[in-house]
Amino acid sequence: MSKLDEDGYTPHISPTIYYDRTHDIEAAKILPGEYYVTQRDMVIVTVLGSCVSACIRDRKAGVGGMNHFMLPGDEAAEGVSQSARYGAFAMELLINKLIGLGAERPNLEAKVFGGGLVLRGFTTTTVGERNAEFVMRYLNTEGIRVLASDLLDIYPRKVYYFPKTGRVLLKKLRSVHNNTIVDREREYEHRLRVTRIEGDVELF
Repeated sequence: MSKLDEDGYTPHISPTIYYDRTHDIEAAKILPGEYYVTQRDMVIVTVLGSCVSACIRDRKAGVGGMNHFMLPGDEAAEGVSQSARYGAFAMELLINKLIGLGAERPNLEAKVFGGGLVLRGFTTTTVGERNAEFVMRYLNTEGIRVLASDLLDIYPRKVYYFPKTGRVLLKKLRSVHNNTIVDREREYEHRLRVTRIEGDVELF
């Protein structure tokens, strides 16, 4: 199994479960660095800026989940492989949890979102672009079919994912009244930067 040290760098299951009255269904809200998987008929909700989310489900078993992550660090300073190790960990963690609930890799399908121009990176490539390129490349390498994507652009996105059916509702937030999205992602980015990747990840 993959594992990381028990600190702020570790992705974890969503702690926020509530009842969504608009859609009349139980909901899990995930924040940067979190993920959620379920067998139940419910909705997983997140708001993305520069981060990306992979919504992955087994189309036969009806098991699905979502993550919310970004690649840590600056490629120019730290090297592509360093940050990609964390991205691979975030993806494998989600996939492994799905398999633990009965999903099978050949049946997996994905929808991916995010990578907006919200946080600027330290190279000519923005943080959002790096995240979007990584998640698409990873899914292609793993042979997981991407049914839909909404990546890049300049707006944050609110995503509702219904893993039982694969349905997605997406809203681009063209008018944001506060800095909550950016502040959350900057805090998450800071946690990733101050935590050493090397030695923290065991790949299986």
